Amino acid sequence: MRWMRYTRPGHAGSGLGRVDGDTVEVCEGDLFANARPTGERLPLDDSLVFAPPCRPGKIVGLWNNFRAAADRNGWAHPAEPLYFLKSPTSAAAHGQAIAAPPPEVGRVAYEGELAVVIGRTARRVARDDAAGCIFGYSCANDVTAIELLQRDASFAQWTRAKSFDGFGAFGPWIETDFDPAHATLRTLVGGRERQNYALADMFFPPAELVWRLSQDMTLEPGDLILCGTSLGVLPMKPGTTVEVVIDGLGTLRNVYG
Repeated sequence: MRWMRYTRPGHAGSGLGRVDGDTVEVCEGDLFANARPTGERLPLDDSLVFAPPCRPGKIVGLWNNFRAAADRNGWAHPAEPLYFLKSPTSAAAHGQAIAAPPPEVGRVAYEGELAVVIGRTARRVARDDAAGCIFGYSCANDVTAIELLQRDASFAQWTRAKSFDGFGAFGPWIETDFDPAHATLRTLVGGRERQNYALADMFFPPAELVWRLSQDMTLEPGDLILCGTSLGVLPMKPGTTVEVVIDGLGTLRNVYG
């Protein structure tokens, strides 16, 4: 099942719906608590503008979570998830332009990733219960101001480098019926493939991330976990279209700058 949020010209606020082919079944209520159809259907066309498919209270991002990237770069295999937080105000929707930060920030890179969407509160959950806390999955672009990260030798600026408005693009929808163990992610930059990797290459797959992270912090419905990226990350030029494509999940498309 694919859930999306949208806006319509002339209508206040955002709407919630289930994607059914080339139509959207309009729903009301809480996405994570018995959302129900209203009986209205809308065409899935240019009359709808995609919104972020949920409103994350927090966005947790993983670093060094793929074997191929670790082996190529000489990084140690992590014993536990290495993570950072992105501001929830960095969230951007499919089709939304990602504004370039001021020039003094330096180069900005794309990172095609899988996003895990939490569906119910997870606080120190048992390992066997962690998968049940996942509502679904989405495509994500964990945009990063790469020169800003290590600019100050005394303090790595992970939060700032990851949290500019638009730097947490995800969508176009949340897919509840998806198995990342058998999917491949590709990132196209200006139509050219720059990343192509199997999601099964993770050190810590989604359910294990939920289990481990919930031992540290309470995960709540709507929170996102960005599972990290693999080889092929490069800076973007303003005006570049970036597409994150995941088999069976969809395509997230944004223009940078």
